Amino acid sequence: MTDTVQTLLEVPTGYRSTHVARILWQLDDQSRRLTEETRGLGVRELGWQFAPGTNTIGMLMTHIAVAEAHLTQVGLEGKADSDLPSVIGIRTDDDGLPLPTEGLPPAVLEGKDLAFFDDLLARARANTRRVAMQLTDSDLARQITRHRPDGTTRIFNLDWALYHILEHEAGHFGQILLLKHLYQTTHARV
Repeated sequence: MTDTVQTLLEVPTGYRSTHVARILWQLDDQSRRLTEETRGLGVRELGWQFAPGTNTIGMLMTHIAVAEAHLTQVGLEGKADSDLPSVIGIRTDDDGLPLPTEGLPPAVLEGKDLAFFDDLLARARANTRRVAMQLTDSDLARQITRHRPDGTTRIFNLDWALYHILEHEAGHFGQILLLKHLYQTTHARV
């Protein structure tokens, strides 16, 4: 007997753009996979640092939420700057990224459990979904010009901002998987 595995991208309803709906489905699928892979991680695993200057799983989960909330406000809504406390309840620098070479995780994340990080991610996604549901196909070409603190100017469109939220989460998800593996192998009982 052969089992059938059906893998379909199901376009969510309620969006003004099918393209945007597909991207949100992809974001939600990345988040689903992240959630599955982090179940059962305790405070110790979430705050474990492989070496000074390296990220923790908790830092990366926080960073995913920080970046998504920031990119939604600045990239999709076109605001001059983001107001992260109003969306996820923490400040931009609370993720600790990037750490200096010998840096330690930020004290604000010390002792935080999985529910804390799940909440940050859920709040960021709810805000992204709220904004994205209103976007039309013609909105996606709208360009945003940002003058950055380093003196450079960046120009991007809303379609790229959505893509960047997705690829950013996927990249950090890979790092989380690696850290989880490193923790498990370095703490294995012989």
